[in-house]
Amino acid sequence: MATGQHCVESPSVLLRLEGVEKVYALGDGVEVRALRGVSMEVRAGEFVAVMGASGSGKSTLMNLLGCLDRPTAGTYQLEGRDVSGLSRNELAEVRNRTMGFVFQSFNLLSRTSAKENVELPLLYAGIATKERRERARAALERVGLADRANHHPNQLSGGQQQRVAIARALVNNPRILLADEPTGNLDSRTSVEIMALFQDLGRSGITVLLVTHEADIAAFATRVVMMRDGRVVDDRTQLPLAAVPGPVQNDDAAGTGGAQ
Repeated sequence: MATGQHCVESPSVLLRLEGVEKVYALGDGVEVRALRGVSMEVRAGEFVAVMGASGSGKSTLMNLLGCLDRPTAGTYQLEGRDVSGLSRNELAEVRNRTMGFVFQSFNLLSRTSAKENVELPLLYAGIATKERRERARAALERVGLADRANHHPNQLSGGQQQRVAIARALVNNPRILLADEPTGNLDSRTSVEIMALFQDLGRSGITVLLVTHEADIAAFATRVVMMRDGRVVDDRTQLPLAAVPGPVQNDDAAGTGGAQ
């Protein structure tokens, strides 16, 4: 159990993998074993960084944890429910109810405002307009961008765009936040700001699972899982480095703070 992010009471196991294998068939009898007997548990409120070189299996592991794929063998229990054999539609329902996703490239719609980008998951879920707007406003306030709600992505810095993406991931009140190289397009100062936000989310009870190849980013997590050749080769808790960003910079000029 990781330290530094939990309440006094011991949190329950949220995710459990047991003997998980993932094999991809490439044709002509060629197979790639992306995961080889992975077993691990993640408790509610942990901030876990998954590290490894290209081809280590870390992205495959995150896809399985995020219910974007299913294991070839083994079991995956989410909140005590075995989701290993669920259909694609059932997995989509689990994702929408339980998870939020953040990516390196932000994935914002360029012709819509920050607020409208954050509203999108609620629009797809059929939530009424008034509730969508209220929840989007609250999510943007949570990430410190309430005053940028009507700005378009090209009017925001890279760090601000990523915070909009995080707000979008939070708008459905997920229990789990999965982040794939979320600081890859950001400078070091802005990366620390994003890590500070993730630490705050962890303290609020959200479980954060982060894929990164950067040791200095993993240092902000309460636990580091190291992957190699489809196996977990190290799994350790740590005292996380406190992310102490400078004052929030609400730059209007695109391209600052690491925008691409």
